Amino acid sequence: MRLRGRVLAIGGSDCSGGAGIQADIKTLLAFGAHAATAITAITIQDTRGVRDAIAQPASQVAAEVACVLADPGADAIKTGMLANAGIIEALSPLLIGAGLTLVIDPVLVSSSGQALLDPPGLSALGALLAHASLITPNAPEAAALTGLAVADIGGMRRAAERLMRAGAGAVLIKGGHLPGAVLTDLLVTPAGEVPFRHRRLASRHTHGTGCTLAAALAAGLAQGLGLAAAATRAEAYLQRALAEAPGIGAGAGPLNHAATLTREPPT
Repeated sequence: MRLRGRVLAIGGSDCSGGAGIQADIKTLLAFGAHAATAITAITIQDTRGVRDAIAQPASQVAAEVACVLADPGADAIKTGMLANAGIIEALSPLLIGAGLTLVIDPVLVSSSGQALLDPPGLSALGALLAHASLITPNAPEAAALTGLAVADIGGMRRAAERLMRAGAGAVLIKGGHLPGAVLTDLLVTPAGEVPFRHRRLASRHTHGTGCTLAAALAAGLAQGLGLAAAATRAEAYLQRALAEAPGIGAGAGPLNHAATLTREPPT
């Protein structure tokens, strides 16, 4: 496979291999993009939940990012778990100054309920979101970031519009936390909105879905796809990876990030 597009993924390490930086690297490779990384935190977790999260020194994370941006460089930046206000404040000048496509997955809480961003970090993240090319919150994250109720498509639309009025280029709100047999992810851009509807899969192996989708989006944007095309491809990949999950672990197991390696991803 010839690699095309460079993505700097910034986030936490998941020792179980299902989410975080590990999911980012697997996803980017599946799309034929080069993955560089900066580690914000070391998590201790398995498929049943996060046991602990140890943030790395902000100066160390910033040095990693500055080094990668200088060489080998990047075509897009994707952030996941940023851990605390200190890291966000150290990274913000670098991320804004780079002038690159910036995909922010605002990771606030793990699926098992472990806080992954400290309270002061929420305010610092809010300031950074104004510079994002794309934000990919789930419904609870969108509610926390905007103060709006996000319980249906209307709520998703209003939250996305508020984030865009604050400066974000586009917003993709994920509907997996909302009830119903059919879930909807809603992409809202200045040109309008695109809903992605999927039948909910009866599977507990959903660990890392948010990281995976955001990384897939970053790969597409780094490779020159338009936002709608990148989102369509990323959504199709995520559904395939979920449907073909290997069933590993006693809890919420990982996706099959290799799914697109056995069949060409949709273009």
